[in-house]
Amino acid sequence: MYSDKPKVLHALAGRPLLQHVLDSATALQPQQICVVYGHGGDAVPQAMQQYSARFVMQEPQLGTGHAVQQAMPHLSDEGNTLVLYGDVPLVQQSTLHQMRQAGDGLVLLTVNLPSPTGYGRIVRDARGDVQSIVEEKDATPEQREIREVNTGILLAPTKLLRGWLAKLQNKNSQGEYYLTDIVSMAVQQHVAVHTVQPAHEWEIHGINSKSQLMVLERTWQLVEASRLLVQGVTLADAARIEVRGKLSCGRDVEIDVGCIFEGNVTLGNNVRVGAYSVIRNSSIAAGTEIVPYSHIDSSEVGTNCHIGPYARLRPGTRLQDGVHIGNFVEIKNSEIAAGSKANHLSYIGDSTVGSRVNIGAGTITCNYDGANKHRTVIEDDVFIGSDTQLVAPVTVGKGATIAAGTTVWKDAPAGELTLNGKTQTTKPGWKRPRKKI
Repeated sequence: MYSDKPKVLHALAGRPLLQHVLDSATALQPQQICVVYGHGGDAVPQAMQQYSARFVMQEPQLGTGHAVQQAMPHLSDEGNTLVLYGDVPLVQQSTLHQMRQAGDGLVLLTVNLPSPTGYGRIVRDARGDVQSIVEEKDATPEQREIREVNTGILLAPTKLLRGWLAKLQNKNSQGEYYLTDIVSMAVQQHVAVHTVQPAHEWEIHGINSKSQLMVLERTWQLVEASRLLVQGVTLADAARIEVRGKLSCGRDVEIDVGCIFEGNVTLGNNVRVGAYSVIRNSSIAAGTEIVPYSHIDSSEVGTNCHIGPYARLRPGTRLQDGVHIGNFVEIKNSEIAAGSKANHLSYIGDSTVGSRVNIGAGTITCNYDGANKHRTVIEDDVFIGSDTQLVAPVTVGKGATIAAGTTVWKDAPAGELTLNGKTQTTKPGWKRPRKKI
């Protein structure tokens, strides 16, 4: 990977490779999850500490069989052990369910590849029963012609697996303990060996380089785009959408090119998302239009709102129905009630804004005094003129008008016009300074 970061912590679809695998494992509700790691030291357990898993260092690293041996002291003999790989992130729940239903004994996940280079081959007898797995480096020319390959993912009775692992030897070209050698041991003990194949080849693709990571990222994004299309979402270009989490859409949703969705995002019916917008951990209610280049993070947007272009909704923003947030307007940790507008070049932070409020261009809430944040309250039907500064904590009463260019540092009474007294003066004979040579 040419990186100081452990391979399994590189991201695919916004999540580390290992997180995809742990999410799949957790969904099976196992008795115990054990993560065997090597490269990267404590970075792996630190990055995954939200999971109730046991982390075990493999040192030295002597192959896949040796890796699974490190986990065995932490596993009960009751039940089965499922072996997954931290760099094979996209195995689907349906595939793992098939493996659990395949029958008693050893269950292997295999796949037929047109070009099986690099994979261990599944060797079967004349009746079609699995006899062994042969790694490519140790395979004969005839065995290398086999197209059915081992993915490395397997399910085995834990008690039997423990005995097989104890018998592994490293008499091979790599000097490693191959997990695949347990297959021939199972055959010798007349333990049934079942095979299951995934619905999609991409489920078993592993990551060993940045280029493979890029290819699998694009593959997964096309899978996500296809899912959205099947659900009725209109995509301007299925090759130009990024879903880095979970995207849920209502009916007649339209998404333009270059949009990125991170975390959990919900789009209601008839929502339109303009080009190159980024939405993270937010819900957008029905009929709202997000105009291009808008950023929305950890926010709630009501129905029939208009956001953008170039708008930014930061965490804690809650917009009720029919709110307009225009170009170069930033909202942070604020609630804006129905029908209010901030259409140009404004910053609204730590504020409560009532209904039918008009916030003029260049208005800012001065919410930070250098040590603490303070809140601004703007009540219903207020009109705030352009280039106004609201120095929090401050309240603007219902129906008040704030004249353009006003600095409001104390509460403005309801229904009145508030402004700073100003005079315009001309200085006769004043000369503009000149640059010194």
